[in-house]
Amino acid sequence: MAIGAANITSIFTNGLVSSLLWTSNCRSLVTPATLVRTLASSHAKIHRTNLTWCSWNSHNSNNYRSYSCESSAASEVAPSVTTTSSSNGYPEYGRLLPCPPQNSPPRVEHLVVSEGGPVLEYISKALDLPPLFVADLIHFGAVHYALVCPEPPPSATPEQIRVYKAVTAPSVLHMRRSIKGKTFREAQKTFRITWIDEFVERGMYLRVHVHPKRFPRCYEIDWKSRIIAVTESYVILDKPAATSVGGTTDNIEESCATFATRALGLTTPLMTTHQIDNCTEGCVVLARTKEYSSVFHGKIREKKVKKLYLALAAAPVPTGVITHYMRPVNIAPRLISEGNHPYEMKHES
Repeated sequence: MAIGAANITSIFTNGLVSSLLWTSNCRSLVTPATLVRTLASSHAKIHRTNLTWCSWNSHNSNNYRSYSCESSAASEVAPSVTTTSSSNGYPEYGRLLPCPPQNSPPRVEHLVVSEGGPVLEYISKALDLPPLFVADLIHFGAVHYALVCPEPPPSATPEQIRVYKAVTAPSVLHMRRSIKGKTFREAQKTFRITWIDEFVERGMYLRVHVHPKRFPRCYEIDWKSRIIAVTESYVILDKPAATSVGGTTDNIEESCATFATRALGLTTPLMTTHQIDNCTEGCVVLARTKEYSSVFHGKIREKKVKKLYLALAAAPVPTGVITHYMRPVNIAPRLISEGNHPYEMKHES
C-alpha cells in the first residue's frame, strides 16, 4: 500500500597499531533512576566529556605505533567495569550490555592492522579488551574498516603522519591484492564490520568506538503501543523522544527501527526512510521493503512529504517569519546568531 502525500507530525520536546585519534564529542542523555539490567532491557545515564589527549607506545613493528585516548576525568569509568585496571591503564570491561549507571569518557581508537587474522581476536589483543566486549561492539555496529588508512586530519602529530605515509606508500600498496582494481579513494572508504570472525589483513584500517553513544530510553518504551499503522510495505511509528530513528555511526542496535522490528516480531529488519532529531518525538515511516523505501524517497524528492512540527517554547513567540543565521559548516554544534554575517546562512521558520 503506497502513501500519497504524507503528513508527518512531529512534536519537538526539547599498527601496525597506529591510533590516529583526533576528535571527541560532548554527549549526554538523562535517564530515570530505575535501572533494569538484562540483555534486552537496561537503563543508563551517559555523559561524554570532551577533554582528551593522545599518548603512544612502541609496538612490535618499527613502522607502527600504538596510540591511546585518555580521558581527563579519571573518575569516569567505562561500561560494565570493575575496579581493577588492564595493562593499558584502562578499566577492565565485562560486557557492553547491560547498560551501566556510570559515565563513560570518549574513546575512539584508530588502528592499522599489523598482523592478519579474525577481527575480534585482533582488536581484543591490540586494545586489551575482553573478546565478549569486542563482540558486543561489533554487534552494536561500533567497529568500522577500510582497506587503506584514511588521510589523518590537520591535527595529527608528525609521528602519525609518518605512520600514515609508511602504510600508504605506493610500494606497499602495490603488494596488496585486495585493493587491485580500486582507486586510492575507493580503498579508503569505510564500512561496518558485521561479523566477529571477519578476516582483516595487514595494512587495513580499523576504527573502534569503544564507548558507543547509548540510548537507554529504548529499554523503557512499550514499543507495540507506539505502532500507529502496519501495512505490507511500511510501518508508521510514533517515535519516542531521546531515541534514534535508525541508529548512529557507533550504535545501530539501540534504535527505533531495531526495537520496532522486534516488537512486531518481523523477520526482516525495518528500514529508515527519513530522520527526525533524537530529541523529537512524532511520526516516522519505516519501510518493510527496499521497493517501498525507494518509493518514499521519491516522494521526499518530489516534495510530496510534509513535516509539521509543534514546538514547546519557553516564552511567547511572535507570529510571522522568524529569521536566524547559521554558520555554514556541517559540524556540530551549529552556531546560530541573530545578526547577519558574511559567513552565515539565512534560515527561516
